[in-house]
Amino acid sequence: MKGTALIAGALLSGAMLMATPLLAADPAAQAQTFVTEASAAGMAEIDAAKLALKKSQAKDVKSFAQHIIDDHTKANTELKALADKHQLTLADGPSLTNQAKAKVLDVRDESFDAAYANNQVGAHEEAVKLFTDAANNAADSDVKAFAQKTLPVLQRHLEMAQDLVKAHPSK
Repeated sequence: MKGTALIAGALLSGAMLMATPLLAADPAAQAQTFVTEASAAGMAEIDAAKLALKKSQAKDVKSFAQHIIDDHTKANTELKALADKHQLTLADGPSLTNQAKAKVLDVRDESFDAAYANNQVGAHEEAVKLFTDAANNAADSDVKAFAQKTLPVLQRHLEMAQDLVKAHPSK
């Protein structure tokens, strides 16, 4: 159960990092902030989705989780190429700064689907905020283009997560 709690904490903490607007005056610092936050969040989403593949019995949850793994793996690969090009550093892993929320997905199996769906709505709302900010305000044209390209995918993930919440309401 501790591993489950750590993964949950990682994905929630990674998502919480994304609330920081990209208003740094220094374009390089702004790009670094975006790359760090986006990579930590992407890794957290993949970790949560892997957990969903293990814990969920619901076909729609497993399908969503696999979709998240596929899309975020692709985006993380593109983000790594962008980071390498600009000599920026990706996050070492999903952030573990918010231990208070670490237990969200550490629930009984019968409660997991609702917890995961709710978690994904929150995580993707934060991702949409981060990528919208970068798409509109990033000084670096490559960061801006990456954010603009990735934003519609994240918006679709948010819609899918909202549908999961309806299909798997909290009890």
